[in-house]
Amino acid sequence: MERNGELVRSEGGSLVVSEAGMRDFLDFCHDHMEPGKVFFRLDEEKWRLLSEAEEILESEWIDEVIRKELVTCHAQPIVDAGGKVYAHEMLARFYREDGSVIYPGAIFRAAKKRDRLYALDRICRMAAVRAASFTDKKAFINFIPTSIYSPEFCLKSTTMLADRLGVDPGRLVFEVVETENVEDTDHLKRILTFYKEKGFRYALDDVGEGYSTLELLSDLQPHYMKLDMKYVQGVAANLQKQRTASAFLTEAKKLGSVPLAEGIESAEDFEWLKEKGYQLFQGYFFGKPAPIEKSAEE
Repeated sequence: MERNGELVRSEGGSLVVSEAGMRDFLDFCHDHMEPGKVFFRLDEEKWRLLSEAEEILESEWIDEVIRKELVTCHAQPIVDAGGKVYAHEMLARFYREDGSVIYPGAIFRAAKKRDRLYALDRICRMAAVRAASFTDKKAFINFIPTSIYSPEFCLKSTTMLADRLGVDPGRLVFEVVETENVEDTDHLKRILTFYKEKGFRYALDDVGEGYSTLELLSDLQPHYMKLDMKYVQGVAANLQKQRTASAFLTEAKKLGSVPLAEGIESAEDFEWLKEKGYQLFQGYFFGKPAPIEKSAEE
């Protein structure tokens, strides 16, 4: 490996190799060593079993997506009780250079494997802020809390871009993805405090039942709370879902948060939730995600 220029350096029981030399090294380990006793890591990230290396090498394409920022935004309307558009949720869509679609699930799995979640989350946030400049409505922008190391540094580019484009911070609502899976609530609070100090709003996504989430709600005091679609779809005819939706609404009112029901696909569910007191609504019943220019026209 040293002769081929693939060995960067060796330190005791560790070898630092270029990614180009990783496949040869894998072959060597499988032939001459015990793979279960060999570990690797990317840069200074966590150590992993060698068996995971092949998957990471196969996810190399995510680097090009990030480097070339092959992302655009589609917008889905969020409406008020009268059906008037209140905001748009900005949803990332990814395309290869040949124009073919890369599905978000594949994108985020690859980024997680290669420890590129911060970089991917950043280009998605930037694309969403740019898209927000094409409408005068509020824009809901997803972000992954675990991808942000320090809000003061990681989110600086986002605030600078909004300022440069003349986007009023009060129109941007940053939406916490995977609310149920948040473990470091202190870190999340630091991020949301930063957003609040800069004049932005924030929302908790996919909120449902469960003690951990209720505890989060009182700690975080979100401006908006989104009821998980699994409690929305069919709520008009399901007593258990009705109980969850009603408890959610009570909690939102107690915290001074705006309750938003997402995933609405039928008039019956919309009417039931509206009658109960929900203020905002989102789902295919009102419109599917579309390029921001088309969404704004509709």
